[in-house]
Amino acid sequence: MVKRREFLGLLTAVSGSYVLSACGGGGGGGGDGNGTSAGVTTSATSSSTSAASGTTSTTGTTGTTGTTGTTSATGSTGATQSNATSSGSKGNNGASNTSNTSNNDASGSALASADGTAIPPAASVVDNQAAVWTVVGGSVYRNGAKAGNTFSVSLLLWSGGVIYHQGTGGQFYGWSGSAWYACADPRLGGTSLDGTTIPGASRIIDRVGAIWTVANGVVLRNNAAVGVSSNVSLLLWYGGKLWCRAAAAQFYVCNDIDQWLPCADPRIPVAAASGMFHGINGHYDYRYTPAQVVSIMQNMGCSTYRVGVTDDPTELTAVVRLAQAFQAAGLTLFVVIQIGMRDANGALLASESAAYARGHSCGVTVAGALAPYGVVMYECGNELTRDPAIILDSTNAGTKAVDFSNANWPVMRGLMRGMMDGVKSAQPAAKCGINFCVADVGAADALWDGTQPNGTSGYPTVRWDMTTWHNYEIYGDIFDIGSDGSGPGFDLPTYCKARYGKPFLLTEWNTGPEMTVAYRADYISARYASYYQARKTKNIQSTMYYELDSGNTTYGVMIDGVVVNQTYSAFVSAVASHPDN
Repeated sequence: MVKRREFLGLLTAVSGSYVLSACGGGGGGGGDGNGTSAGVTTSATSSSTSAASGTTSTTGTTGTTGTTGTTSATGSTGATQSNATSSGSKGNNGASNTSNTSNNDASGSALASADGTAIPPAASVVDNQAAVWTVVGGSVYRNGAKAGNTFSVSLLLWSGGVIYHQGTGGQFYGWSGSAWYACADPRLGGTSLDGTTIPGASRIIDRVGAIWTVANGVVLRNNAAVGVSSNVSLLLWYGGKLWCRAAAAQFYVCNDIDQWLPCADPRIPVAAASGMFHGINGHYDYRYTPAQVVSIMQNMGCSTYRVGVTDDPTELTAVVRLAQAFQAAGLTLFVVIQIGMRDANGALLASESAAYARGHSCGVTVAGALAPYGVVMYECGNELTRDPAIILDSTNAGTKAVDFSNANWPVMRGLMRGMMDGVKSAQPAAKCGINFCVADVGAADALWDGTQPNGTSGYPTVRWDMTTWHNYEIYGDIFDIGSDGSGPGFDLPTYCKARYGKPFLLTEWNTGPEMTVAYRADYISARYASYYQARKTKNIQSTMYYELDSGNTTYGVMIDGVVVNQTYSAFVSAVASHPDN
């Protein structure tokens, strides 16, 4: 959050991907959540290869028509080994052939193979367009030419009007008309229902079609061990993630690099404390007086006001005055300590110890000034994981620790630790939060566990009292947010609830600045209802809309005290219809 920012972020096309920039509405990484979106194409940015899976990434245009024998290039898609997304349901991916179990194509001019024909034992397969498919030397050929870049193919299957192949690792891929996309064996059905367990089921199918099983207490994906697991008594598919229960009833969640991380049972509902659910962002340098801000908050029905501050005397004096007014009115002032990782000359702080010292000094000063006036919660940093010195590629959603700079990581960690320790040295009972955005669980996990992005361990841990997050529409639905490469989505608040066990606060949320006032009003109403529904099960303590006044209609619900009718009415109605009890 920056001073009176009018434009938090920009959706920028970069090589077919979206930039995920810091400070609010950066680029998207949402994907479509379920890995399928009928009749459209999606993009995948991963280009990994895997001999076990039997294919490498390819790109091309995908037809989205449902008419047999017709294709129309409406976008591009890329197939990946681990997290490719697909258009269409049950592996159809908008392929040019509709499901057709007859032996004739649409024109009746050629005979297609019988549905379910496979190589082996057949020597070839004929599709509905009379194309002849074969497997030679472990690669797939269509009419004598290689179809994509495949290898180690153990099975070619014609099913439901679509060509599929299986690699030696067990992963299935469907042909979109121009590229291969990861999917399940079409003979087994689609993605398992949320909450499916082993035992109870014999297998679990995830959103990219991988088949998960348990054998001799070890978790397998497509018959290969996933990370290091043992004594597994339960495997669970929940919220877009795989979880297991092992010895001593300890639960673990599988992250995006196949590590099993300790957590709680994600199915256990956790209700957040009431009293601060309805929140909004503001700035210390508004032209409103503290009394006017209090009056506006009361008229809207809001309880929580988020404001940024540093140890600059001008800023701190203004926020102290707000704190005094809020304390008298019985409202909550939620303070974000908004210092960065650079010195006065713009250079990155020299070391973890230097960053710690800077953070500690600021934390002591801010908490020391505000503690007498009822401030008890501090967000230590604002979108630091999205600083260009930390995020290696802004198009990444942040679900892997390797998305972040190993060299500069200690500086960020030191600053966060310093702020938290400084606040608590001045105000021991204060609650401190660390802020993340997009889908930065890779960063959160590394900080929580005291690891570097390169996987080395034994470093200082960062253990916060509140998990705080920013979620702008371009990032995707926070309950089904995309992984790196716009892969299948997962339920981020559920992950955080089980992994860190702390209250979850959405400290900034909105749609993009380019949206109309009418669209923004509808978005407020819809998102508020979804956040409210989850507060008693996913430990969502507060949702703080960005923002009160942006100086125009891009974000704010008023301009210099005059309400922006549609957005203001939508926000006030949402607050009034969702009691914080």
